[in-house]
Parts: sequence; structure tokens; C-alpha cells
Amino acid sequence: MKQETGSSSSPPSSAASATWTQAYGDAWYWDNRYSKDLSASEAMGFDWYQKYSSLAPLIRLYVALHNRVLVVGCGNSAFSEGMLDDGYQKIVNIDISSVVIEAMKKKYYSRPELSYIQMDVRDMNFFQTGSFDAVIDKGTLDSILCGSNSMKNATMMLEEVQRVLKDKGVYILITYGSPSFRLRLLRDSGSWSIKLHVIGQPSLVAFFMLCACSTSSEFYICTRKEHLCNLHTSREKVVSPGGCSEQSKWELNKPVPLNEDGSSVEAALGRNPDVHYIYVCTKDDLSTEEKSEF
Repeated sequence: MKQETGSSSSPPSSAASATWTQAYGDAWYWDNRYSKDLSASEAMGFDWYQKYSSLAPLIRLYVALHNRVLVVGCGNSAFSEGMLDDGYQKIVNIDISSVVIEAMKKKYYSRPELSYIQMDVRDMNFFQTGSFDAVIDKGTLDSILCGSNSMKNATMMLEEVQRVLKDKGVYILITYGSPSFRLRLLRDSGSWSIKLHVIGQPSLVAFFMLCACSTSSEFYICTRKEHLCNLHTSREKVVSPGGCSEQSKWELNKPVPLNEDGSSVEAALGRNPDVHYIYVCTKDDLSTEEKSEF
């Protein structure tokens, strides 16, 4: 999965030379992981955060079937396969790991609508400016924010995402990052119109992720949970018997009210909701640099 955030392309010589979170953001980590794990998981794939079936109604709302789509940090996810089965026809997938890209090329050799390219999301010069109608990111920005030089690398990534998008193209970011942390990063990286959606986390979170991002004071500790608050269609206040904080239920396809600093989200959803945040960022007609010339 995910992207390189430092310059290292090979493992450090000792465990003391890199922290766990730095390794989580490096290409060698994912190459090593996929070299060990692909034989067991390649057939079915592994989707971080959400499967396509869960997000399909929202994807269809913002991405037309004829659109050209870029999936960043694709890993061995079946997400793009789900999109193809749903009628999408032009899906390009990139990942920093050459190991997983080669595996996915072999897996989908008979489905030419799915292309797989080894690439660093911070440098996508292979693609011309305005190449895509939509960019989909499930956890890649989160992964970058877990590495060294996180803010610099995240900014590089977001600037490249905006560059490869057509005017009025959409960047769909699925993340753990709440508006209090993500909005400023997104707005500082370029000229976006942003809508926020949310979706309840899966009932079982079968992975562990610890991310301490010193530049944003964010800490993510995701362990296996038997009970999570799922969001449905009403807005009544609920308290889950599994111990989740009070929150509002919310429709996936209905944007959450979003003010300048994101404080409106707590009023709508309650404190600390067990959700994945989905930022739908539409590229403005003019880039930040172009606007500054007027």
C-alpha cells in the first residue's frame, strides 16, 4: 500500500535508526510487507478503511462512469475491481511499492481497463497536468502523515493531486483525520471547494495503526473492536452499548455542515464519532498561483 515519505528506498541497518512510524511511510517497509503477505492475500485483496461496496453510493454521486480515475496508494486493494464491475472504465492505479504493482499487474492482466504503475504520489510528472477527472485516496495521505517530514511530503502530494486533476475535478479523501486537522492542510495546499461526508467504521477493525504526527498533534490508535458506532439515516442522538461517544447518525450521501474551522461537525455528529471522514475536494477553475496573478 501507500507512499514513501522519506528518501530511503531500503531498510535501515538497525531498528534504532528508524521509528516505527517512519518505517510505515517508507517504500522499503511496504515492499517487505508485500513480499511476505501477498501470497496469502493477493487472491482476495485487502481494503484499508472501507470496501468499494460501502462507498459506491458516494463515488457514483461525484464521479461519472465515463470519468478517468486515479487511485493513489492502491496496494492490493479490490476497490478498483469493484469500480470496474460497477461500470467505470478508465481506472489508473499507482503505488510506491514495486512489489505490489507487479503482483497487481499479473492479477489483472486480463482486465486492461485497470492499469497499474509504480509511482511516488509526490512526483507524478509521468501524468500531464489535468489528466484525471477524479483522484481517490483511501489512507495514503494518512500514511504520509505518519512518516518523517510529514507536512512537507503531504503538501507535495496534495499539490501533485491538484495538478493532475482537471478543472472541477474531484479529490476524494477517505481518512481518520478530523476537520480540525485536515481542513487547514487541504486549504493551504491549493484552491479547493470542500464538502464533508462521513461513514461509520466497519464493525470489526482488524488492524493496528499507531500514528503520532508531531506537526498536527494527531494520534491514531486503531485496535480490534467488537462494537463500533455505525451511521445510518436518521439524526437522533445515540449512545452505543459498545461504549462509543454520543454522536448523530448521518446519511452517507448527505454532506455534513462544514464551517470555516470545522467546529460545526461536532454539533452535527457529537464528540469523537467512530467514523471515517470523507473530504470531497473540487478543484477550482484557477490554481492558487494563477489566482495570485490577478
